[in-house]
This record gives sequence, structure tokens and C-alpha cells, in this order.
Amino acid sequence: MINLKRLLTRRLQAVPNKVIIAVLVIALLGFADASYLTIEHFQNVIPPCSIVGGCEKVLTSVFSTLYGIPVALFGAIYYLVIAIGLFSFLESKNHEVLRVTLLLTILGLLASLWFVFLQVFILHSYCVYCMGSVVTSTLLFISAAVIFERYEKSLELEINN
Repeated sequence: MINLKRLLTRRLQAVPNKVIIAVLVIALLGFADASYLTIEHFQNVIPPCSIVGGCEKVLTSVFSTLYGIPVALFGAIYYLVIAIGLFSFLESKNHEVLRVTLLLTILGLLASLWFVFLQVFILHSYCVYCMGSVVTSTLLFISAAVIFERYEKSLELEINN
């Protein structure tokens, strides 16, 4: 519980723009992937799946939509929110915006773990585009963890100042 409280109240030192831009690129790649799947869904097209078989089974399964909305659209919205948060931070240098944006990467990781579980243990099929989203959301989470670890202000520094 102490670690959760610390995570929610962390202050970040100056994070270099190049680090934020690198994370932004990852978010934009995730957005492109999820947007592509969303467009293909609404066009009733199954994207080509040449590396592994099973895209059709995954993309047409009961798990591919939630209340008739493709889960890829939720993924696109997630990546867009992350990208907007990162853009906002680059413009404002508001570390609260950055902290909240980075904390949101936990949601992407949890969703990705759920969808990997479904593909491996329930559907027994794999979608290369879905796995691309798993990679990008995992990279976003790892990037957030590294940023928190590397750029967290020490509580000792705050007490001494």
C-alpha cells in the first residue's frame, strides 16, 4: 500500500524532451496499429496475416467487440490519450500531466495481458496486429517505469530544501 501511495504522489524531475518524444513515437505506433484494425473492422475486412495464422479467428471472436464496439477502437482511444498527454506535457511542462499519463500505461499493460491470455488459452490463435499492440503497450509501461525510477525526485531532497 505504501508503494501505491508513493507511485500516486511521485514528483518527477525535469524529464528530457527526447525521452518524452521517444515514448510519444511508441504511442503513435500503437495508435496507428489500433486505428488500422478499427478501420478494417468497420469495413468488414480481415487484414492479411502472413506471419502467423489465426488473425481471422481472433478478429472475429466474441472477444473482439464490446457492446458492438471493436476493442481495437478502445485501443486507439487509449493510445491517443497517451499521445495527447505526452504532447500536453511537451507544451506545458506540467509534471502532473506527465505523471497521470504515465500511470495510465498500467491500463494498457493490463488490457494487453488479458488479450494475450485470451489468444493463448481460449482462442488458441494469434493475431500479429494484436501482438503488435501488446508490444507497444508493454513498451509504454516499461518506459513509464523507467521514467519514474530515473526522474523521481528524492523525498530527501524535498525535505532538505
